[in-house]
This record gives sequence, structure tokens and C-alpha cells, in this order.
Amino acid sequence: MGKIIFYEDRNFQGRSYDCMSDCSDISSYLSRVGSIRVDSGCFMVYECNSFMGNQFFLRRGEYHDMQRMMSMGMMFDTIRSCRMIPSYRGSYRMRIYERDNFGGQMYELMDDCDNIMERFRMSDCQSCHVMDGHWLMFEQAHYRGRMVYFRPGEYKSFRDMGYSNMRFMSIRRITDMC
Repeated sequence: MGKIIFYEDRNFQGRSYDCMSDCSDISSYLSRVGSIRVDSGCFMVYECNSFMGNQFFLRRGEYHDMQRMMSMGMMFDTIRSCRMIPSYRGSYRMRIYERDNFGGQMYELMDDCDNIMERFRMSDCQSCHVMDGHWLMFEQAHYRGRMVYFRPGEYKSFRDMGYSNMRFMSIRRITDMC
């Protein structure tokens, strides 16, 4: 079971909200998020309500202020929702496709890929099927830039999911003990 605590002010000051599951609207508990403490587990935090907008992965630790999180690669300064990433100890398997609706070239991954273009000679990735495990896909090679969390399921069109302006260039398994 995971636990994340959101604080209104920097350095764990001000009102707080303890969360041990998904929360689609943190603003119903706090007016803003200034710092975060992840006591256990792993979480994705989202820029908008209902798990929408830019995302950022947080593991156990203390995040004293939003500026520090932004220096770690977070591309936004407002947190409105969070999703707990369940613990997973099995194998990892994901298929990526060049086009929407599982069209074009298909490659299967069972480990991290720091550069889709170099490894598979794949110019674009527009859909995927996550069979096993939890994954992060990144906008840039070497696990940089904006990221998106994928749990087991079929994702027929990244464009329809709101990622029409993103090209995924690297993929990493979430292997932390969440």
C-alpha cells in the first residue's frame, strides 16, 4: 500500500492531505501543492484533474518544493491529481506499433529501451499493448522530457488520448518496489 502526503507550502508546511490511493481532484482538499512526501510506494502526479495533462513519476522520498521537482524534469508547476502505481514483481512485456490501431511495424519489448529510433529503426510510435508490468514512455531518448504512464491494457491511439504533439522516443519499466 502506498502513501503520499501533499502540503500546501514548501518544506512540508501548511495544510496537508494524506492519500493512499488514486485521487482525481487534489484541489478539493488543498488550494495548491507546494511540497510532497512519498512515505511508501510510487505515484504518478498529474497537472490536471482526472489524471489528465502532463505527468511525473514519484518514488519514495521527500520533495521539498515545486522548483526542485521541476529541476528533476517535471514539466509543470501545478499538481491536481495522482495515481498510485501498484507493486508488481512479474515479467514485463509490451508491444509498440508505428501507427494507430496497432498498425505498421510492431516490436515487442521485455526490457527498457533508451532510444526507439536507434534500436528498432522506428520513426514513430502511435499505439501500444501492455501485456505485463507498468511502463513509462518518454518524449525524448534516454528517458528525458515529458513522460506518460502505461499500465496493462490496449492503447489504440495516442492521438486520441491527447498526445498528438508527442513522439515517444524511449521506454522504461517501473521496477521500483512500489
